[in-house]
Amino acid sequence: MENYSDIKQSEKGAWLSLIAYILLSAIKLFIGNVSGSQALLADGLNNSTDIIASIAILIGLKISRRPPDSNHSYGHFRAETVAALIASFIMIAVGIQVLYQGVNKFIQPALETPDLFAAWTAAGCAVVMLAVYMYNIRLARALHSNAMQAVAQDNRSDALVSMGAFIGIIGSQFGLPWLDPVTAVIVGLLICKTAIQIFSKATHDLTDGFDAGELELMKQTVAEIEGVESIKDMKARVHGNYVLVDTTVLVDSRLNVVQSHDITEEIEDQLKGRHQVADVLVHIEPV
Repeated sequence: MENYSDIKQSEKGAWLSLIAYILLSAIKLFIGNVSGSQALLADGLNNSTDIIASIAILIGLKISRRPPDSNHSYGHFRAETVAALIASFIMIAVGIQVLYQGVNKFIQPALETPDLFAAWTAAGCAVVMLAVYMYNIRLARALHSNAMQAVAQDNRSDALVSMGAFIGIIGSQFGLPWLDPVTAVIVGLLICKTAIQIFSKATHDLTDGFDAGELELMKQTVAEIEGVESIKDMKARVHGNYVLVDTTVLVDSRLNVVQSHDITEEIEDQLKGRHQVADVLVHIEPV
């Protein structure tokens, strides 16, 4: 169950994202202030929240690699989920601040036109984040890591936000200065949207929520196994990046212990192979 080597590999992608966010946020905030671009400032603040999120994920991954102990029989895999929940609160706060600044800039009587250098900065940062996204998405697919999949999607969203800032700044050069603060507002909304999604997913996993459609597919897989008469009960939950399943199946009462055990082994193999389940607890009952 505990694939600790995969978690350690995932840390490489999280470190890459963290370093990229630190460098890009510093560049964006500096040039955004110098050029007077609210969109680039908002993009820089967005990356600053990503720094927090990356640190939270790194801490979560490191804690997740701790082996089970007397107080954590299932391991520490949920530490990453708790860290994501904390990061979502910080991201919402920053998103609201970005929205406030963008709206305040928009309602000012005189709107400044940002320097064109800010636009090329945003475009360059977008290219960098796309490169980081390509690395992390390959890593996520190779390791089948849900955490790295989320990091990669965040990288791609940041690249799109930077492209939005580029469009807003270019638009202001063509006599549309209001487009820059409007883009800042859109960036603020994107930050809040991402934060709410992270919060929703984290709370869903921490309260043992599980996708009903996926659970139904698991039931169909078990029902097709030879020797399983019917499924009395099946439950699933997410523990960090791992899926745990508990199921009770009914079998012919005339089967001996070895035959019943073979059925449980087949159930475990099918669920692990076809649904990427990490651990399965099977309870056998006679019809």
